[in-house]
Amino acid sequence: MRIQIINGPNLNLLGVREPGIYGDSSFESYLASLKKEFPEVEIDYMQSNVEGELINRMQEVGFQYDGIILNAGAYTHTSVALHDCIRSIQTPVVEVHISNVHQRENFRHHSMIAAACRGVVCGFGLDSYRLALISFLHAQ
Repeated sequence: MRIQIINGPNLNLLGVREPGIYGDSSFESYLASLKKEFPEVEIDYMQSNVEGELINRMQEVGFQYDGIILNAGAYTHTSVALHDCIRSIQTPVVEVHISNVHQRENFRHHSMIAAACRGVVCGFGLDSYRLALISFLHAQ
């Protein structure tokens, strides 16, 4: 199984950015533990602060991977382009968020991409990624 994890804007600052919301671990350290827990899964990772780069990567892997785990960050709430990309590819996408976006500011309560995704996982810290990965394993 091949899974692509894609993180959007500001998620390169995990571990230092608002630790009360996002925790104090970097994504890279979490990714190492995720790969160790699921050695049978090939997990690729990319992060970008640029919307077009997220789209380019989804288009690159969206016809050959088994799943995409996407934390689009703030683009979740604004990007019709990401929504259209997800609808255009064959690989299923699970939207993830570290925090429970429904407990935060009102503008975070609406996702522009959720309707195009297989599912949404939010509010479980970095474990949101693990839960999304498990959803792909159970879908086989």
